[in-house]
Amino acid sequence: MAADSPPDFRLRLRRDSNAVIAWFRDMWTRRWFRWLGYVALAGVLFLALVWVLFARNLPSVDQLRDYEPPLPTMVRDAEGKPVHSYARERRVQLEYSEYPQLLVRAYLAAEDRTFFSHGGIDYPGIVSAIITNLSSSGRPIGASTITQQVAKNLLLTGEVSYRRKIREAILAMRIEDALTKEQILELYLNEIPLGRRSFGVQAASRAYFDKDVDQLQLHEMAFLAILPKAPETYGRARNADKAIARRNFVLDEMYRNDWITAAQRDAAKAMPLGLTDSGNRAIAQVGGYYMEEVRRQLIAEFGETADKGPHSVYAGGLWVRTAYDGKMQAAAANSLRRGLLRYDAGKGWSGPIATIEADDQWASRLASSFIGIDYDGWRIAAVISKSAGAAQIGFADGTTGTLPAGAATLGYRKTGGSAFSAMRPGDLIAVKATGGGSYALKNIPEVSGGFMAESPHSGRIYAMQGGFDVRLSPFNRATQAERQPGSTIKPFVYATALDNGMTPATLIVDGPFCVYQGARFGNKCFRNFGGAGGSGEHTMRWGLEQSRNLMTVKTASQIGMEPIVETIQTMGIGKHEPYLSTALGAGSTTVEKITNAFAMLANHGRELKPRVIDYAQDRRGKVIFPANWRACEGCNKKDWDGRPMPRFAKSGKQLMDPMTAYQVVHMLEGVVQRGTAVRLRDLGVPLFGKTGTTTGPNDVWFVGGTPDVVAGVYIGYDQPRNMGGYAQGGSLAAPIFKQFFDESLADSQPIPFTAPKGVRMVRIDRQSGRRVYGSWPGTDPKASIIWEAFKPESEPRRTIREEEIKPIKTQRRQAAPTQKGKAGRTDSDFLDDRGGII
Repeated sequence: MAADSPPDFRLRLRRDSNAVIAWFRDMWTRRWFRWLGYVALAGVLFLALVWVLFARNLPSVDQLRDYEPPLPTMVRDAEGKPVHSYARERRVQLEYSEYPQLLVRAYLAAEDRTFFSHGGIDYPGIVSAIITNLSSSGRPIGASTITQQVAKNLLLTGEVSYRRKIREAILAMRIEDALTKEQILELYLNEIPLGRRSFGVQAASRAYFDKDVDQLQLHEMAFLAILPKAPETYGRARNADKAIARRNFVLDEMYRNDWITAAQRDAAKAMPLGLTDSGNRAIAQVGGYYMEEVRRQLIAEFGETADKGPHSVYAGGLWVRTAYDGKMQAAAANSLRRGLLRYDAGKGWSGPIATIEADDQWASRLASSFIGIDYDGWRIAAVISKSAGAAQIGFADGTTGTLPAGAATLGYRKTGGSAFSAMRPGDLIAVKATGGGSYALKNIPEVSGGFMAESPHSGRIYAMQGGFDVRLSPFNRATQAERQPGSTIKPFVYATALDNGMTPATLIVDGPFCVYQGARFGNKCFRNFGGAGGSGEHTMRWGLEQSRNLMTVKTASQIGMEPIVETIQTMGIGKHEPYLSTALGAGSTTVEKITNAFAMLANHGRELKPRVIDYAQDRRGKVIFPANWRACEGCNKKDWDGRPMPRFAKSGKQLMDPMTAYQVVHMLEGVVQRGTAVRLRDLGVPLFGKTGTTTGPNDVWFVGGTPDVVAGVYIGYDQPRNMGGYAQGGSLAAPIFKQFFDESLADSQPIPFTAPKGVRMVRIDRQSGRRVYGSWPGTDPKASIIWEAFKPESEPRRTIREEEIKPIKTQRRQAAPTQKGKAGRTDSDFLDDRGGII
C-alpha cells in the first residue's frame, strides 16, 4: 500500500486542478453566469477608461495642505493704520476658527447641508441632477458639494462639461482623504468668488456691508451665503427682490436644520438687504504720488505678479510699514496745488486734458482712461455735445450735466479766444458743480512742481507730492524730475569754503568778477540776480543770506571747484562738472536729493538715506525688507525691568564735519530772519532754509525747515521755459512751504537747532565780522550784533584796538537813481541801497 500511495496522490492533485477548470466550464454554460462575467469585464474596462480619460494627470491634492492664496499688499502709515492696498482682487485670509459658526451654517444651508456626513460627493443630488439634465437642453446643472467646489476653484478650471464634473468628483474624494472637514471649509470660505472683485467671505463682507465677519447680523450672513450661486445677479441693487427671496430660502433651511429659532428667522426675513456702495472704508486708500512711489519701490524689490516670486506686490500678501503722515501729506498736496494755481491765475485756459471719441460709448471710454482728480470738488468730464449757449458734459459714472457758455469764459491761452469756443466734443475737461446740474470750467495749471517733507533724524519721508494729481500725470516730479537747483546749491559751496579755512565772518568782495575762457569764448563775467553789480565787501553770512552770486563765484574760484563738486557729490546731490557756473546751481538734481542734503546739514553732516518704506513683512509676519532689519530688543516690554531705555545708536557715515554743517545751518537761519526767505520769519519758530531761482527764471525753489522736518519744493514747467521776470523762490516757492507749515506743523513745539561739540559761539558785528565786547545780541533780527558759530581757533582774535572792539556803524546810502527805460527798480537795487540788509 505504501508503494501505491504516490501514484494515488498525484492523481488526486491532477483531479483537483481539473476540477476548478471543469467547474468554470460547467458554470459558463449557464446564461446568468456568462452575463455576470461580461458585466465584471465591462466594469474593469470602464474603470480603466475613466482613469485614462478623467483621473490621469489630475493635480495632486497634497498642494492644498500648504496652499497660499494670492493676497493683496496692505500698506500702513507711520502710526500703523492701514491706509492703502495694492490689489486686483479683494482677498482676506482667515482661519476657520475666526468665522462665526452661524455664518458657516448659513453656507451649509445654502450649499451643502450634509457636508459633515458625506465623503465628498452627494449621490442623491447627482441622480437628481442627471435626471434634470437629461430632460433639459439648457446649461447642465450639478450637485456640487462644498468639497467639489474647492476642487473646482483651486485645482481645476471653470469649464462647463461632464468631463470636468467627473474630474471634480474624483478630486473631491481625494481631498476628503487628505484634509479634515474644517480645513476644507477654511479653503472654501477663503477662496469662493462672491462678486465685486471679492474672493472669500471676509472680503465680500467688507465689499457688501463694510463690516468684518464677526460684526455681521443673521440676515447679512444669509445674504452672503446666497452669493456663490450667482454673485453678479444677487449682488446688484436692481435684483434686490430675487436676492431677498433666495436669502429667505436660506433662512428657512437654517430653521429646518434647527440652527436658528423661528423668532430669529422671522426677524431676519423682515430686514432689508442693507448693501453699501462705498466698498471697504476700513482702508482709506489715500493713493497719490506717495503710494505710487511705494508701489514702484516694492515692484522693483519683489516683482509685480505671482510669477515674479512668492512676495509679489499683487499676490504676495505683504504688510508694508511706511513713514506716511496723513496730515503732512494733505498739507503738502494742498499747499503745492494752491501755489501752482496762484502762479497760473489769469493766464487763461490751458486746453483739454485729453480727448476721447464722443460716441455712444463715451462713458466707458472716460472710465477706462483712468483720468481723475481729487481737489476741492473738481471732476473730470467729457464734452458730449455743444450748442451756442451750453455744452452737455458727462462723467465716468454715466451721469451728465450742463456747462453754460458763461461758466467757461476763460481765455484760451493758445488762440486768444474763449475757452468755450475752443472746446470740441470728446475733450476731457475739469469742472466744478455750481448747483442745479450746472457746472463751471476749471483749469489745470500748465506749470507743475514737486514737494517732499523728510525727517532730518532718520531720512523717513513723511509726505510727497509730485504734481497736481497723480491721475492727471503719474510722473513724480519730487523723485524723477531733474532740475537745476539754482541758489539752493550755495550752502554746499560755502560748506566747502568753511572746510578750507574760511569762516562765516570772512569778508568777501561783492564786485565784478570775470573769467577768461580762452580765445574762442573770451571773458565770462558773472553778475548778481537781476543783473545788479557789486556792493562792496561783506561777510560770508551776508552773501549767503542775500544770495549774492558774485560773492559765491569768488569764493568758489578761491578754493577751487574740484572740492566743491566733491562735496556736492558726497552729499548725494549729484555728479556735477567743476565749472564756476555749477556753484550757482547750473547742474541738475531732484527735490528728493536736495531735500535730503539739507536734512543731512540739520543732522550735523551725518548720512541719511531717504525712504518711504520702513519695512515690509511677508504674509506670516516675517520682516523681509530691508535685508539688514533688526528688531529692537526690549522695546515692547510690558513692564519696566529696571534697566535703561533702549536707545538706537547713530547710523550712517559722517559725510561732513559736524561743526561745518552746523555753521551752514546757523547761517541759513539768517536767510529766514533777514534774507531772501524773510517772509517765513513771522512763523515764529527756529527755521533754516534757502531760496533758489534758476536762469530764465525757469525754476523757483525753497528748501529748509525745522530741526524735526525738512522740506523742499520747486515750481517750473515740465519743458523748462521762462516763468517771467517776477518769478523768484522767495515769492513763489517759500509761500508754499509757509502754507505747509501752517497746516501741519504750527502746533508742534518749537525746538532750536543744537550745536555739535566743539562749536564756539562768539559775539560779532554782523556787517564787519569783527568780534564785539561789552554789547549783547538782541531779539531784533536786524540787530548789528549777533551770535556767530566758529570752529575752535577760527574765531576773531581779541584786540586792544578801539576801532576793532566797537561795532562799526554803517553810513546811510543815498537812494540810487532809477535807470531810464525801466518800469521799476529791482530787488537787487533795493538791497544795494540799504547795504544789502533787509
